[in-house]
Amino acid sequence: MELSINLLKMIALNVYDAIHPILGTKKAAKKAQRGAGGDISMQIDLIAENIVIDTLENENVNLLLISEELGEQYIGNKEKAIKSQNVLIIDPVDGSNNAVRGIPYCSISIAYAIGRTINDMKKAVILDLNTKDIYWAIKGEGAYLKDNKISVSNLDLSDNCFFELNLPKKKAFTHIERLKPIIERFYRIRILGSSALTLCQVAKGSMEAFINLRETNRLVDVAAGLLILKEAGGQFFSLDGSDIDQKLSIDLKFPFVACNANLEPFLRNELTTNY
Repeated sequence: MELSINLLKMIALNVYDAIHPILGTKKAAKKAQRGAGGDISMQIDLIAENIVIDTLENENVNLLLISEELGEQYIGNKEKAIKSQNVLIIDPVDGSNNAVRGIPYCSISIAYAIGRTINDMKKAVILDLNTKDIYWAIKGEGAYLKDNKISVSNLDLSDNCFFELNLPKKKAFTHIERLKPIIERFYRIRILGSSALTLCQVAKGSMEAFINLRETNRLVDVAAGLLILKEAGGQFFSLDGSDIDQKLSIDLKFPFVACNANLEPFLRNELTTNY
């Protein structure tokens, strides 16, 4: 059975109901164990993930769940899940460090695939855990903020373009030097702390690009945002300029570039030249 977009929205809203009241509290920040994604899980992450699992089990679905804290786990009947090829990729709280410090930029990210590669993703939901804004997309049907269709901006380098830059700490200044031709052409740089939400910012035209050079960037962070961005007319590619279509896995990590269509040729050229 194919999962509906309404089920994905319900999961996101259930997480919002549990998480929004504890944003910025000591309860949210309490450390737990290291999650399958590699980061130290906090209480807020585990609460959100448990809400996701409870909702899925109550709906009697059969699927492979790929989630930041638990890794990969079958929900429902494993044989039926394998046969249906239903896969749900979730980051229960993307921007956990913002969430526990009371910085209003964090989200839940949900992507649904029928198959085992990135190109098999069919539906996506990202919900802002502060504002309750809900972004969503269905492959081939466009991207939306609430009930309004969204699209990337049509700005180019002659305009005042914004982009987010996410750098690894190691050799950060080397990266900045390599990126100098790009940085000089943009009007403003932002570092906000939730990859899922920033992909939505690009998708709705509030920002023109997102360059994430961290090798540790995880599939669960960006799966939903990737589909929303593409359905909004945006571009998503690797640093060597190639498209990204790897196998869906908790272990999948990669740097990437996201942008509107007008900036794609410039960014592909500069990044392939310097990287």
